[in-house]
Amino acid sequence: MNIRSLSRGDGVVIGAAVLLLIASFLDIYSIDGAPDSADIPNAWGSGPVLLSVTLAGIIGAALIVVARGLPQAPKVAGLDLGPFGVAFTVFAAWSALGNIFDPAGGFDNNGGSDAIGSGTGLILSFIATLVLAGAAVATPLVPALKGALLPPPKPAAPQPYGGQPQGGYGYPGAQQPGPSFGGQPGQPGQPQQQGQPFGAQPGQPQPQQPHQAQAPQAQQPAGDFAPFWFAVPVARPLFAEDGSPTPIAELAPGTWYLAVEQRGPSLVAQTQDGRRGVLQDTSGIQRG
Repeated sequence: MNIRSLSRGDGVVIGAAVLLLIASFLDIYSIDGAPDSADIPNAWGSGPVLLSVTLAGIIGAALIVVARGLPQAPKVAGLDLGPFGVAFTVFAAWSALGNIFDPAGGFDNNGGSDAIGSGTGLILSFIATLVLAGAAVATPLVPALKGALLPPPKPAAPQPYGGQPQGGYGYPGAQQPGPSFGGQPGQPGQPQQQGQPFGAQPGQPQPQQPHQAQAPQAQQPAGDFAPFWFAVPVARPLFAEDGSPTPIAELAPGTWYLAVEQRGPSLVAQTQDGRRGVLQDTSGIQRG
């Protein structure tokens, strides 16, 4: 699970779920004239409040966060976990509203005391579920809530094509750093005076050197495009290079990916496991 794929709206959902859990340990009733030593139950002592408000809201928040954090959310009855989580949070807020209006239920309709009101725990539970449901519904719609919860880490220094960024991965088709034939260590393909071809004596002219000096030029990619590292601001699908409409992977915020080719406004990107695909939406990406 990648926590960097969570959005600001998911952070609000998590905070509201924590507030709901705290409210479940507070008194759900306020009784006029009751002494301070009165044993007033909390949400864990009331089955309807516990099931319809507290647990429904916490379960809904957990489903939303898990669906957003996993690369591919599990499905139940053909639907992603996210919509189920949103439905749970809306149900919890609706149930909390009913308990606020009538905390005693049908007890005060049959000669019971009408001195029973909503306690601190019930009021905080209603506020928490209201924020929870609002964030769950508004996150896909409000741009401010769709932003990444944690900013992507910046690379320590610009890396060459095929280099290994700190904590990242390299392009598998690039030449590995190290001494090459006739080149200095760490400078692939660069000629040097000390490098000798196989079987030649030191001091003899090297006819191969002009050919070797042209090797780095042959390794440069065609056109003006230079591969670079980038990160996406929000989760975005990566489509197959053959134009298939089905995504092959999802690029998550907080992870650096390598752009190896540009096709019009789109980029051909490579994931950590070596898969390549087309990123169609390149708006707002951060270059490394």
